[in-house]
Amino acid sequence: MTMPAPILETRRLSKRFGGFLANDAIDFAVAPGEIRGIIGPNGAGKSTLVNLMTGVHAPSSGEVLLAGESLVGLKTHEIARKGLARSFQVSRVFGNLSLIDNLLAPHLAQISGKAGREAGLAKGWRFLELTGLARLAHQPAKALSGGQRVLLQAAAGFMIPSLSCYLLDEPFAGVNPVIKDQLMELIEEENRARALTFVVVSHEMAVMRRLCHKITVLIEGRVVAEGSLDEVAARPDVIKAYLGKSGEVSGEE
Repeated sequence: MTMPAPILETRRLSKRFGGFLANDAIDFAVAPGEIRGIIGPNGAGKSTLVNLMTGVHAPSSGEVLLAGESLVGLKTHEIARKGLARSFQVSRVFGNLSLIDNLLAPHLAQISGKAGREAGLAKGWRFLELTGLARLAHQPAKALSGGQRVLLQAAAGFMIPSLSCYLLDEPFAGVNPVIKDQLMELIEEENRARALTFVVVSHEMAVMRRLCHKITVLIEGRVVAEGSLDEVAARPDVIKAYLGKSGEVSGEE
């Protein structure tokens, strides 16, 4: 059986900050419709990799490809127009805008006119319902809790019309179990309904076990293992470098 071409791929991707090599010749490929997890200890280069793939940083060498097309040299908004968007570890929303206007903004950045606005409103209300935020639709986003802001920001990414691959960098950090479960359900629903591809960076092993089809492990800027969470958690180098306890790595509660 022929494997589908990757929707997102890096080839020998490296990034230096002065004398520090943050990412070292990373080869990384994600299939269409996959939910891929990236794990690793602090300082492993996970966020740097996400920044390279989304144009926040320029690579020192190597390639980033979306559906076979190079993204190197493009700005973040140009990459988003091509279908690759990302969230940030610190939730970023427009505090003075209402929730529904926060969701409309990324939609109207690509599709304008009356019909475009009506389609955006329909999509926006759907995501507000899915996230449990519909009752707050016309409230300013600055009134939300931290967890609610995470949900709103994630939903705003789904509003990008061209979206085909969504990178989520530590989306579950610091949120309560209810918000965490809502966000996982949102990811799973969009993966099922639209076959969206996801790359999720997280330290939450139980979450990664539930969500991810495959895990990539970064240690000191290099890919050291790929496979299911059980497979990578069984490797002595991962156990030692990542957390030091096999139970924690495997996501056992």
